[in-house]
Amino acid sequence: MKAAVITFPGSNCDRDLAVAFEKAGAHVTKVWHKDAALPKGLDIVGIPGGFSFGDYLRCGAIAAQSPVAAAIRAFAETGGHVIGICNGFQVLTETGLLPGVLMRNAGLKFVCKSVDLKVESTNSAFTNLWSKGDLARVPIAHHDGNYTIDAEGLARLKAEDRIAFTYAENPNGSTADIAGVLSANRRVLGMMPHPERMAEAAHGGTDGARLFGSLMAALAAA
Repeated sequence: MKAAVITFPGSNCDRDLAVAFEKAGAHVTKVWHKDAALPKGLDIVGIPGGFSFGDYLRCGAIAAQSPVAAAIRAFAETGGHVIGICNGFQVLTETGLLPGVLMRNAGLKFVCKSVDLKVESTNSAFTNLWSKGDLARVPIAHHDGNYTIDAEGLARLKAEDRIAFTYAENPNGSTADIAGVLSANRRVLGMMPHPERMAEAAHGGTDGARLFGSLMAALAAA
């Protein structure tokens, strides 16, 4: 499998994400934000956490206007798989590839700890190795992780089974405890928690590795 990890000025989880992909069996290429095209033959694009462009204007807003963003949109719109983690989730909402917006945490403080996620949908390449209702222990580290969406949008997410993960205990005020959502074609996932930081024993747990294993197995079977 071929994966690309996008790097912006201020990204700080790009290596973590690349290593998680590699341990799951993918060949990884790093792509700089000024690149106007993605490598040929990609199976998955990963947008990592961090503070792209210093989080100026709004988190992810400047990154969403970078040259590579148009290539990511085209890749997603033609059926490619994309995962955005933390700041990457913010970028995906700013590009319009995912609905909703990430706001300042309800407590107005940066939150950094491990949390329990509840698997809400197994109908995606990212979650098919779990069972609905499973819990996964995964770290969070964010100041603007309060996922917010209007009532109509929330109803649509629920009706279309597009809520991938919720928090067992809401750490940031997110609407309906949402921690991760899927696109309408189920091939784009945005999530605030960091599965790449809980993907091998040295991290203190391996719950996050199941997401990457799920993705690689789905792509291999496609």
